[in-house]
Amino acid sequence: MATQTLSPFSAPHSVLAQVGGVLAAFARAFALAKNAEARFDEIQALQALSDAELARRGIARDNIVRHVYADLLND
Repeated sequence: MATQTLSPFSAPHSVLAQVGGVLAAFARAFALAKNAEARFDEIQALQALSDAELARRGIARDNIVRHVYADLLND
């Protein structure tokens, strides 16, 4: 039979590490949600512009989403 000895600080450290991991995951999810919301707002704002206003910005109406997500696209 094997026995395991835990130091008094190993369990709290493990719990803190797990809590920290959960908090980090929530922070990443929140950041992703805020980024998605900002991109959605930009798409809405661009869609509200006239074709002439879009043309002045060098954006075709059918390329609005591609324009907003250009930093993530490889083409």
